[in-house]
Amino acid sequence: MIASDAQPRPRILVVDDDPIVADSLADFLHHEGYSVATAGDGNEAMRVIEDAAGSAERSEDNRPFGVVVADVNMPRADGMELLKRIRKKFDSIVVIMVTGFGKIESAVEAVRLGAADYLTKPLVDDELRIAVDKAVRQHILLHENQSLKSQLVERFGMANLVGSDYRMQKVYDLIEAVAESKTTVLITGESGTGKTMVARAVHTRSPHASGPFVTFACGAIPETLLESELFGHVKGAFTGADNDKPGKLQAADGGTLFIDEINSATPALQLKLLRVLQEKQFEPVGSNKTMKVDVRFVLATNQSLEALVSEGRFREDLFYRINVVNIKLPPLRERSGDVPLLAEHFLAKYCAELRKDRALSNEATEALRRHNWPGNVRELENAIERAVVLSRGAVIGVDDLPDTVKQSAGVPSPMGMGGQAPPGGAVIVPALKDGWTPTPLIEALLEPERQVILAALEANNWNRQETAAQLNINRTTLYKKIKQFRLDEPA
Repeated sequence: MIASDAQPRPRILVVDDDPIVADSLADFLHHEGYSVATAGDGNEAMRVIEDAAGSAERSEDNRPFGVVVADVNMPRADGMELLKRIRKKFDSIVVIMVTGFGKIESAVEAVRLGAADYLTKPLVDDELRIAVDKAVRQHILLHENQSLKSQLVERFGMANLVGSDYRMQKVYDLIEAVAESKTTVLITGESGTGKTMVARAVHTRSPHASGPFVTFACGAIPETLLESELFGHVKGAFTGADNDKPGKLQAADGGTLFIDEINSATPALQLKLLRVLQEKQFEPVGSNKTMKVDVRFVLATNQSLEALVSEGRFREDLFYRINVVNIKLPPLRERSGDVPLLAEHFLAKYCAELRKDRALSNEATEALRRHNWPGNVRELENAIERAVVLSRGAVIGVDDLPDTVKQSAGVPSPMGMGGQAPPGGAVIVPALKDGWTPTPLIEALLEPERQVILAALEANNWNRQETAAQLNINRTTLYKKIKQFRLDEPA
């Protein structure tokens, strides 16, 4: 269960046309420590939700709702209609659907429309408790994400920076502190941590915001062309220079020049850049005419410039000239709590671009969180884009994620790994021996399936939540299998 001094537990609304069922669920959740209200159908539920959201009073019994537990089959406005209305107006409300008719089609449709979970009656206490606990966590995550994006829009005019980790909060504070000045900024961090996004945020918040934002990537340009690309050249400056060509510096006049991978700059470029930083003037390649520019400089590196200075590969005077304000971006592995926020951010982005409706399963989110992310935010974005493109169902599961993510999360392959037992205590079913009796496949697999589930339950001391996660199946599926195979926890 979640308890927070800073933020109280979200209120829960139970919606069911059977008052006995509604009161029973409300009583159970009340004893779990939640503030609970009930409604008899979708129309009444929306009125209650909207009244709570619009109320100026913020007493314990009149706060906005964070979680809705709704029956599917109700008169007037059923659960599906209610789910659609909630998704249109209240992004941070998490909905759990409940039905007495466990049809796969209904479950898929509910998840496609945005339901966090789909439970069948009669409800098992542990099953409901786990589903509500996960929904509460998801609501808090969505609420924090919305709050953070709102702050970033207000503070920086953009919401592409995502993260609530305290290290990222320091980054935001530095951006706000330095943006209004013309001070040179150095952004340091591993590849894929979002240095370009930070540079854009500095530009957007600066007095140069109405001017151009120009990127110059040292590492992506051949050494022979670096100076020409940055400073421009005149006709006849070198073979192939058939016309005058302005460089990035001129293009950035009145705005911001973001020089990425400054660690890749040649010694000659470093010397010329030092002069530009100090005097704000330069000569195009092959010209004696001095040009002046009004440019804000933001630079980035994915290597330690101090180490390069000590090795004699980077000018010490240039280093001290650009290292005025250093914004250090932490690698994603050091802020794993931000992974779900970023995953949802990229999921929304690519669902919109590709016109698809997709949702991340709890198991997939956990697998993403546990990965080490050597490619940082860029790798995570690529993983989510891949999952949206390749997934066939409405829900993105662990199987839709890249193999590196699945391996990091300890998800075994069906036949184990290299003949060894897969991680996480999973059980590999031995091959059938000679002389087996022909049997329908679905029946032949029942006993091995029972053995796998029983072994996993025993390995996890009958903790259903951990067992479901280890077997990479839904919690509801695990409960049904326990009932199907009549697996009883030892006294």
